[in-house]
This record gives sequence, structure tokens and C-alpha cells, in this order.
Amino acid sequence: MPKEIRDPEEFLMLAEKASECRIKRLGEVTKIKLRTPRQLYTLKIDSAKVEEILGKIKCPKKEF
Repeated sequence: MPKEIRDPEEFLMLAEKASECRIKRLGEVTKIKLRTPRQLYTLKIDSAKVEEILGKIKCPKKEF
């Protein structure tokens, strides 16, 4: 089961171990998913703040 993270700073720390980042835009909310070797993590965030977080993530990104 995926694990939802609510803190963007914790999400960025997990992104260092991630092999892939998937982005799904849903109107005013954007869902970002990180695939790590053991777990799938998700973060729901305002569309206005997404670009700031995506700029800090260094793993390959896929937009859906």
C-alpha cells in the first residue's frame, strides 16, 4: 500500500532514495508519487507550490 506523506520536507528527504517520481495534476491539487526500493510514497500539494518542490527532486520525473 502507498504511504501518504503530509510534510514536504520529509518528502524531499525520501526523494534522495527514490528511483522515479510521477506527477499527476488534478486541477488545483497535484499528486507527486515517489518509488523507492521498498515503498511508494505520495504527497498531495497545491499546484502553486509544486514547481518549487519539483525543482529540488533529482530523480527522473514522469508526468501523467
